[in-house]
Order: sequence, then C-alpha cells, then structure tokens
Amino acid sequence: MKKDIHPKYYESKVKCACGNTFVVGSTSETLDIEVCSQCHPFFTGKSKKLDIAGRVNKFEKKVSKAKELKEKASTKKVRAKKETKKTQKIGTK
Repeated sequence: MKKDIHPKYYESKVKCACGNTFVVGSTSETLDIEVCSQCHPFFTGKSKKLDIAGRVNKFEKKVSKAKELKEKASTKKVRAKKETKKTQKIGTK
C-alpha cells in the first residue's frame, strides 16, 4: 500500500454563527458554519425566516391578498344567495 496518500485527520473545532462551539473529526482544523443543531428551526421548533432580497415579504403580500380576495368572493356568494331567495319569494306572490 502507498504511504502518506491520505489527508491528515484533526479533531476540528466548529464555530456556529449563533455562538455555539463543538468538536468533530475532519480534515480541516477549524470549521465556521451558519446553522447548527442549537439554532436550526427543525431542532429548536422555532420558525426562522431568512429574507433574501425581500422574497419573504413578497410572498406574504401575495398570501394576504389571496385571503382578501377569497373573503370578498365568499361575501358576494352570500349576498347573491340572499338576493335569489328574495326574488323567488317575490315571484311566487
């Protein structure tokens, strides 16, 4: 077998953006990460929105507008049903 073909293996210190640090095995001496198990929404149960170029705001506006349109459509249907009942009663007299 060839000697010295594998990279050196370290006990690396991992630093998260939230401030959490821990040790893992890696070929790098240090690792800087953005999300770890202490701050990831899946593990913490907290929702976290990463807004890139206003995409979250744009999506929330679309959702709120769709809800408003849905509510308007449902009130129009209720009014239309009431009006048809009135016209049916008038027509039978």
